[in-house]
Amino acid sequence: MHDLVSAIVEKLQLELSTALAASQQAHDSATHSENIASNKYDTLAVEAAYLAHGQSMRIAELKQSITLYQKFQRPTFSADSEIKLGALVCIEDDQKRQRRLLIGPASGGLRIDSERGSIQVITPTAPLGQALIGKRVSDEVEWQIDQHKASFSVVVIE
Repeated sequence: MHDLVSAIVEKLQLELSTALAASQQAHDSATHSENIASNKYDTLAVEAAYLAHGQSMRIAELKQSITLYQKFQRPTFSADSEIKLGALVCIEDDQKRQRRLLIGPASGGLRIDSERGSIQVITPTAPLGQALIGKRVSDEVEWQIDQHKASFSVVVIE
């Protein structure tokens, strides 16, 4: 399972390099002489500055996530374990469709491909993460987002 955390760090580092390039481009655009406002309605430089600020916040978030995963030690789980931080969980809905989820310390929504198929990272603070924490294999879980209610069972905890 160490390879799972390594794959997450690798994907986050790739996102970081993309965000760094985008941030540099936004900064260059915000400070370029051609983007100096010619009148009060010319907002190109201001918009580029907002974009650069957003990119810098994303970069800080990615760096923090990378550090968390580099220090993260996933616990081992057995067939009768409860779901907690670090668990790789397989859930199955009423139509027998399965999803694999990793309860991670950060970067909820991140998807990685592995030999087991696609794995989505969720955090314990996300609604689905909150619904799963403390559950065991064979537990039924109901989860509601907006007006949509979903029901599924926990198939495997690794």
